[in-house]
Amino acid sequence: MPEQTTGSRPTLEAVAARAGVSRATASRVVNGGAGVRPPLVDKVRQAVEELGYVPNHAARTLVTRRNGAVAVIIAEPEFRIFSDPFFEQQVRGISRELTAYDSQLVLLWVEGPGDYDRIARYLGGGHVDGALAFSLHNDDELPAIIRRVQVPTVFGGRPGWPGAASELAVPYVDCDNRGGAREAVRHLVSLGRRHIAHIAGPRDQTSAQDRIDGYRDVLLDADPELVCQGDFTADSGARAMAELLDRRPELDAVFAANDLMASGALRTLRERGRRVPQDVALVGFDDMASVVETTDPALTTVRQDIEGMGRLMVRLLMRVLNEGEPGAGAPASVITPTTLVRRASA
Repeated sequence: MPEQTTGSRPTLEAVAARAGVSRATASRVVNGGAGVRPPLVDKVRQAVEELGYVPNHAARTLVTRRNGAVAVIIAEPEFRIFSDPFFEQQVRGISRELTAYDSQLVLLWVEGPGDYDRIARYLGGGHVDGALAFSLHNDDELPAIIRRVQVPTVFGGRPGWPGAASELAVPYVDCDNRGGAREAVRHLVSLGRRHIAHIAGPRDQTSAQDRIDGYRDVLLDADPELVCQGDFTADSGARAMAELLDRRPELDAVFAANDLMASGALRTLRERGRRVPQDVALVGFDDMASVVETTDPALTTVRQDIEGMGRLMVRLLMRVLNEGEPGAGAPASVITPTTLVRRASA
């Protein structure tokens, strides 16, 4: 049978014929439905690409009651989003996975308290099928908004606000922050370092709290003056490093809660005439290529798969959207492993 087209536009029937599947199966794959075996999914996606098939979104919305769009909400101001490579990597993973589901990304961020009303109106207006929210702080208004408008959501990062587990049955994707921190500090201990400092992230974010907990798991009697607060920016790492050196000039190692703060700490150590790693060993967290490839010496750090976590968030959201369909169920949260990547700084 010849492949059907409408004018020069390929139809879903043509995609099904090219892939060797039924129209229902092709529709299920194109519309992000569950219950299709991976080999068939690959065949349909290949047929879509070969034929240049473009779904009729207006018709699809009538049938599926979906908009083909997902809100990505980052609870940080614009300058943080576009200066921190963590967000770039996570959004890239989200975007690539949404493309595979033929869904659009709508990026929202929080410049100030007034933005929450705008976000609430947008989410409640039925413009998106679901939301992915990350970099939340403990006093963030987003969880209450999500509960009120009842938009399907997946969080990036372990929820940490009071009553989070009972208030919202919302899945999340996070890395093993505490375990990764323990591995970093154990490595510094194995090098014979005795005065190990920690540059911590914001205390109102669970990733920072988990990493400081991992530090304390290894150093049970750690001197409180060897811990200094940062905010996940390079400048805060530089300031914290200067404060630590003033407090405890004998320190011989530093575990920074992310690579940006580690890069700032490295800058201060150089300015103070401290050699890395001879005088002070340094370990970061994240393994962001745009940071670790520019440090001198090369930064030892804890790797988390940031882009992969973005992809996982999308997959969990699609399972939430498809609950009740054959083969679908309520998704569990995911904690991804971390790995210590040893380079020259420690």
